[in-house]
Amino acid sequence: MAEKILLVDDDADITEFLGYNLKKEGYQVFIANNGKDAISIAKKELPDLIVLDVMMPIMDGVETCLELKEIPVVQNAIIVFLTARNEDYSQIAGLEAGADDYISKPIKPRVFAAKVKSLLKRKGNQVSTTVSESEYEGVKIDREKYLVEKDGAKLTFPKKEFELLSLLMSKPSNVFSRDVILNTVWGDDVVVGDRTIDAHIRKLREKLGKEYIKTIKGVGYKFENE
Repeated sequence: MAEKILLVDDDADITEFLGYNLKKEGYQVFIANNGKDAISIAKKELPDLIVLDVMMPIMDGVETCLELKEIPVVQNAIIVFLTARNEDYSQIAGLEAGADDYISKPIKPRVFAAKVKSLLKRKGNQVSTTVSESEYEGVKIDREKYLVEKDGAKLTFPKKEFELLSLLMSKPSNVFSRDVILNTVWGDDVVVGDRTIDAHIRKLREKLGKEYIKTIKGVGYKFENE
């Protein structure tokens, strides 16, 4: 079955252009012109990947992403932002909302197709660990059910935050370098920077408490509560 892609942009020329090229690659393509319609279509069609414009009427891309991440049936969809803006804050806001990546406009068809292929190749891959559950210092993670609990309370984590936490908790007190984190969680075929990791670590600390994840300066991070 062909993989499903939902394109969300208020510019009909862009959705038509991207949709045409994706269909040529054999994907099923669905189109929405605003965030509200995107959520309705996502619930019905369960896309594998969602491409969101940042600036849209009715509901912008960041708000749409946050709402999509709260819907269990589409929570594992890959989300990519389209942005014509070069300011760092728009990219970081997208990553903090739970997006997996972003693509800057103007978009070259071959580059876009390659990016989509690369992202979908990783869909469904989870951090490899020897056990399906881990529990440490009041934090419990269930990799099969995609659940996290802290002191018995259930917490919601977007896909990349969950995979990052899963990696860190796979070996408590073990230091994971930035390179290992990038290659394991994002894949070595996707170009992301240190800010991507920092944004996700910050979100984990906000939800779990800053005492759980330690920064090892110049090396990386470890999961430990001392």
